[in-house]
Amino acid sequence: MIDKGDKLPVTRQCDLLDLSRSGVYYRPTPLSAKDMELMRQIDEIHLAYPFYGSRKIRNELWARGYDVGRDRVRRLMRRMGIEALYVKPRLSLAHPEHVTYPYLLRGLEITRANHVWSADITYIPMAKGFCYLVAIMDWASRMVLSWRLSNTLDSSFCVDALEEAIDKYGCPAIFNTDQGSQFTSESFTDALLLRGITISMDGKGRWMDNVFIERLWKSVKYEDIYLKAYGSMAEVKKGLASYFLFYNEKRWHQNFDRKTPSMVYFNTLPQRQAAA
Repeated sequence: MIDKGDKLPVTRQCDLLDLSRSGVYYRPTPLSAKDMELMRQIDEIHLAYPFYGSRKIRNELWARGYDVGRDRVRRLMRRMGIEALYVKPRLSLAHPEHVTYPYLLRGLEITRANHVWSADITYIPMAKGFCYLVAIMDWASRMVLSWRLSNTLDSSFCVDALEEAIDKYGCPAIFNTDQGSQFTSESFTDALLLRGITISMDGKGRWMDNVFIERLWKSVKYEDIYLKAYGSMAEVKKGLASYFLFYNEKRWHQNFDRKTPSMVYFNTLPQRQAAA
């Protein structure tokens, strides 16, 4: 839009387009090595103590020998997209112009595949840099239906994961998320509504609904990410493809007696039950 090589001065181009010159001249600076290390430590602390806020995480960092202030910890937590899990009025900050939906799972018995799906996003540290992971999970079976990586927290990679899950496994009756801006965006909600999928969103007092997928993140990171120290998104993508195959089809889930998530999913599909 702005052509710095044009004869017309940049200041005049900004005036004509009603743009701020500061945004045109701004060049983002990469995160420092110290910030990257702090983010890795914050991620580990958050996994171990998901109820810790910025103050307690700062205290834990102090105990680990990191001289860091609370403001810096809060800034890095916002960049990572994480916050403490505890009962509070607002679990995540939705976009002020996005529509939110009521919570529909209270008292609902969820025992069959494709009854309820959910999605969440987590921070993935790499040897140099970081990225974000979104996963679509079937609640009844805990099976990971699809996932995507991104280096930004926009909604497009969440929509891509949703489209893949639907293409592979059909549509759920209900899709539940938090009120984060990625999931309240029109591109995400329209993809659900156009298929007749009912939308449910966590509200006040529903912090426990994140526990299922928080357990998934803990497994992913302790059993794969932290052990491998991937150097790039390409390596993360290849590694997670193998891990999620293992998680779905080989790894016994503690809530299911000698069954994997894949076994539970396909054994509880309504079509399978009807055929039987």
